[in-house]
Amino acid sequence: MDSFGPDGKIDWAHAETLAFASILSDGTPIRLTGQDSERGTFAQRNIMLHDSVNGKTYSPLHTLETAKASFAVHNSPLTETAVLAYEYGYNVFAPETLVLWEGQFGDFANTAQVIFDQFIAAGRAKWGQKSGLVMLLPHGYEGQGPEHSSARLERFLQLAAENNWTVANLSSAAQYFHILRRQAKILDQEQVRPLVIMTPKSMLRNQVMASTAEEFSEGAFESFVETKALGKKPKSVERIVFATGKLAVELREKAATEKNTDWLQIISIEEIYPFPFTGVQEALKKYTNLKEIFWAQEEPKNMGAWTFVEPRLNAAAPGNLSVTYIGRKRRSSPAEGDPLVHKNEQQRIMTQAITRNNEGEK
Repeated sequence: MDSFGPDGKIDWAHAETLAFASILSDGTPIRLTGQDSERGTFAQRNIMLHDSVNGKTYSPLHTLETAKASFAVHNSPLTETAVLAYEYGYNVFAPETLVLWEGQFGDFANTAQVIFDQFIAAGRAKWGQKSGLVMLLPHGYEGQGPEHSSARLERFLQLAAENNWTVANLSSAAQYFHILRRQAKILDQEQVRPLVIMTPKSMLRNQVMASTAEEFSEGAFESFVETKALGKKPKSVERIVFATGKLAVELREKAATEKNTDWLQIISIEEIYPFPFTGVQEALKKYTNLKEIFWAQEEPKNMGAWTFVEPRLNAAAPGNLSVTYIGRKRRSSPAEGDPLVHKNEQQRIMTQAITRNNEGEK
């Protein structure tokens, strides 16, 4: 099992292992498949170990004394359509099992898009099929080019309707722990739905995304998170920047290094669908001197969550305020191919979001 970080916090991979262990102890079986799922695409997952001397494999979760259910993890071939279809079918006919499919880089889900469109998104509406399938799709802009940046968040949001599934992009390890446990808890309930999670890449080991033990033992999943570390009072806030996932984490980290951020609040939308409209609307009411609301994202303007969240944030905004966009321009390709251009664009987006008197795209 992964160790604690240097500051005593628990990182993403450790949180996942703790979630799996607690779910097994509660009596819920777990099945995890995908390319390199035994070790994780980024070698972050230590739930299947290999003995370099005799070649034998060992999983700590197979020897968990408190476990009351089975645990299975399998690497799968690069045939995403077939594998995802199989896991969906497995879950429909074994609804008591927490079934997870992981795409090696989220854009590998491109090859399985027909399964999302034809079966997972509309299975309940077309055939009354209930599914609690979890899809883990690594997503985030780290300068790795168009093929390894975007898990196509916009596609899942475009298919979101009639409470057909949950789409999440999380900003802390504890949030991941709690959403997995929540999913396992509702597997046998009427409200069970598939769960799509945009998982991190570079943030897997970043301690800014790690969480304290208390956030696991005493916390619960939050559909949106208001930044508390900036030490401000609501009445002093003049600008709110909404973001999600990796960019929300980076904005919080960058804002924490600035001398005066009393005028700024960063809110991370963790569960994008169903959108937490009522909660966001109520939260905005306490910022009585609010002058600006922005949505910031890494993805081009015609991708990511912007077109989905814009009407919802505008409806929740108080008074005559409207939401302004900060991010990349509309593009045909999901990301730049040049890491230097990528880095400059990332800096522009973050600077625009947290620098006073900067404006977004009208």
